[in-house]
Amino acid sequence: MSLTLKITNASGETLACAAGKTEVNLVYDPEYTQGDCLVIESSEPGRFVVLQFDDTLAPAFTFLKTDRFVFYIPFGEKRVSYSPRAFSGTRHLLYARYASPDEIAARKNLAFNPLDEHENNSLFPHASANVETRGEAVFAARNAIDGLKANTFHGEWPYSSWGINRNPQAEWTLDFGRKVRLDEVVFYLRADFPHDAWWESATLHFSDGSSQTFPLVKSGEAQSFRIEPKTVEWVKLDTLRKADDPSPFPALTQLELFGTEA
Repeated sequence: MSLTLKITNASGETLACAAGKTEVNLVYDPEYTQGDCLVIESSEPGRFVVLQFDDTLAPAFTFLKTDRFVFYIPFGEKRVSYSPRAFSGTRHLLYARYASPDEIAARKNLAFNPLDEHENNSLFPHASANVETRGEAVFAARNAIDGLKANTFHGEWPYSSWGINRNPQAEWTLDFGRKVRLDEVVFYLRADFPHDAWWESATLHFSDGSSQTFPLVKSGEAQSFRIEPKTVEWVKLDTLRKADDPSPFPALTQLELFGTEA
């Protein structure tokens, strides 16, 4: 059993590397350059791993379904949804460890992964959508699971959100990468009023074939709903019914899904 952290460049060359049996730190002094990637490798695929790839990001309890995850360091427009301090300057610290049995067993928000990206197909949970406003990173599907709940503005960090580009057929999907048991749903709507509108209701479809519609109100506060516990591998959010409001811009700041491993 071992964990390895690496930093690679655009050519795939390894710039730095560190390894440990169950826990590992990697310190890297140079500034990152375009094309650099952060890599976690596990000798055993299908393990729960706690990851922190930058000191501006909270440690994340994740499921590494394969033996390797590659994080593409954001540059340019893609950096807007991260702290201005993230991945910048010199002296970077990366950290990884296998999760403890207590952490695995605990009830928690299973929809949290600040390291999610479009390219991600191995580190779960992973969010995706059929539309993102103008294709901009600050309105990407991943923003709804990055843990940031500031929602009284839009368009820049820390006010990232999933934007639907005014599309009434918008759909957002969260893949857990394994079976989990959900018992609570929490919505944080974007609340940059009067710029923003809001949804009067939204429907969640579960991989077990069930679905549930949740009534929502004009508020930036958490809107929490306990649900009948169900074992699922993914959920899909759709049928977003916009309120009768002059603004055409409803958006989702965060969706939390609480439960336990199945």
